[in-house]
Amino acid sequence: MMTILIICIIIVLVVLFLTLLSTNKAYKYEHTIDPIEATKNDTDPAEEEKK
Repeated sequence: MMTILIICIIIVLVVLFLTLLSTNKAYKYEHTIDPIEATKNDTDPAEEEKK
């Protein structure tokens, strides 16, 4: 009975460690987005007023 309890505690500690490790890595990840490229159809409203 005691060996099963020890094995269960070890499994819980390993899962906790892996959870903390992956969460820490996820918070360090820096998200980036691609800039929007201007197309021929895009016009600036300020330029429209000049015409």
